[in-house]
Amino acid sequence: MKKIIASVLCFTMCAAMFAGCSSDGSTTTAGTTAGNGGGGDETTTETTTMTVGTGSISLKVYAMSNEVPGMIEEYFKRNPDVGAKYTVDATVSNNDDHAYETKLNAALAAGGDEAPDLYVAEADYILPYTQGELSSFAAPYSSFIDNVDGKISDAQIAGYTIDLGTNTDGDLVALCYQCTGGAMIYKKSIAKEVLGDDSVEAVEAAIGAGTQKWDKFWEVADKLKEKNYAIVSGIGDIWNVLEKAAKDPWVVDGKLVIDPMREDYLDIAKKLIDGGYCNNTDSWTEAWYADMAGTGEKEVFCFFGPAWLINYVMANHVVDEATGFGDWAVCQPPVGFWWGGSWLLANKKAIEDQDKKDLIAALVEWITLDCTKDGLQYAWANGLMNEAGTKDTVSSGTVMAMSDGSMDILGGQNPFDIFVTATSYATAKNKCEYDADFNGYWTGEVKSYANGEQPDRDTAIANFKDKVANAGVEI
Repeated sequence: MKKIIASVLCFTMCAAMFAGCSSDGSTTTAGTTAGNGGGGDETTTETTTMTVGTGSISLKVYAMSNEVPGMIEEYFKRNPDVGAKYTVDATVSNNDDHAYETKLNAALAAGGDEAPDLYVAEADYILPYTQGELSSFAAPYSSFIDNVDGKISDAQIAGYTIDLGTNTDGDLVALCYQCTGGAMIYKKSIAKEVLGDDSVEAVEAAIGAGTQKWDKFWEVADKLKEKNYAIVSGIGDIWNVLEKAAKDPWVVDGKLVIDPMREDYLDIAKKLIDGGYCNNTDSWTEAWYADMAGTGEKEVFCFFGPAWLINYVMANHVVDEATGFGDWAVCQPPVGFWWGGSWLLANKKAIEDQDKKDLIAALVEWITLDCTKDGLQYAWANGLMNEAGTKDTVSSGTVMAMSDGSMDILGGQNPFDIFVTATSYATAKNKCEYDADFNGYWTGEVKSYANGEQPDRDTAIANFKDKVANAGVEI
């Protein structure tokens, strides 16, 4: 419970910096800032509220974005009788400097009126809420959804999402509505020029798709370098692959394990920078976005990510022919991986209230398990949840098979089959509750080493081990 207590104390000390949140969705800003992904800019931690429905029965929701509250709003629109019976008050806080986790942990520990009835956790920090010290708050899905195992089977829910949502007693306590298997997103015009063929089959053969090796990737990198192209934007693009491609978690039986895939990041990052194979950008910075739009130092051949990277990130920067709109395509990566996702959890205390239980059951099932054309999964996959028609891969294989994933940014390609295949590589066995901290320690040391700020790789590893030891894990 030490981490919970620390979070509560931290939240208590910071609480005075938060003004009250209004029910009209106005923004309340915290008095602290945090750097955004090493870019050097400061971002403000914000908390907002969103109220849905007009009924007398109140349900409290905590989320790190407007995504889930927006889904609830859509459900109420489709079911006005529910909106007349219930009011949902959603507290939304981004997670800069762990702000959302701190606020959620404090609310769960406080209990009573402060506690959320339904809450969301992301892949980077899901395990403490499903299998770690905060898992005692989460209600088994079987306690509020009838025949949940049968519905999971019918929906063909991605296995790794179930593993991450299952507690140590074997009870499912969280489900994800997205499926985030990763692919390689490449620029067709560059493939045509450098490889002589821009087809998915030709590019997959060239980069060694599915081999779980990087040999052919480097062969392509050399060919691209000769034409003054970068194969990736920055070293972080490869980390997103290696982190989830690892077989072992950071900690096994209380001891540190550095999986070979994660250790490879040291050498791959160093080679990318020293060899001039990338633009050495940081993810989530303007330089990274410029590479997506083709306006960076060197034009970039590929990015690695799930469908959301295309639809919610690249699409904001690749906006016309000049920036490559329609010139991208998706293929299998050399090494399989997954990246991201958000899980829904219900508070055990909320389930004790029959009215709350009824609404939680209806919402969670509609968002995660309903594989009809009336469910959120179908609407999400087919771009029916927003005016832009943005599509995404969802956790239900049943829904994916009945959906059209064609995207204009990809020149009309439907990548859903590729993303479904990519999900077959996804495993949760490499995850542990130390991920958020240890990933930060490791990537920081690798970045320093790759940029020549440390004398050798052994020093980078030793520095990482020192930080892990200080966190109380045996080396």
